Amino acid sequence: MIELLGILLVVQGVGGLVNRIADSSTHSWFVQLHLLPEAAHIPASVALALVGLVLASIGSARRKKNPS
Repeated sequence: MIELLGILLVVQGVGGLVNRIADSSTHSWFVQLHLLPEAAHIPASVALALVGLVLASIGSARRKKNPS
């Protein structure tokens, strides 16, 4: 479950970052782009991606440790 949450956060973070860098004016489905002020979009996207990577790594390590 924690691994799934991590993957979701990585997708949201990387997608939001790409959306901001590409300066896409179309509607997006990235949560942080709707909830936060524009100045916080890139830092929030990077933070989401990093936290997601950490959570996905923890979930993967747990699964390898307890294969049941």
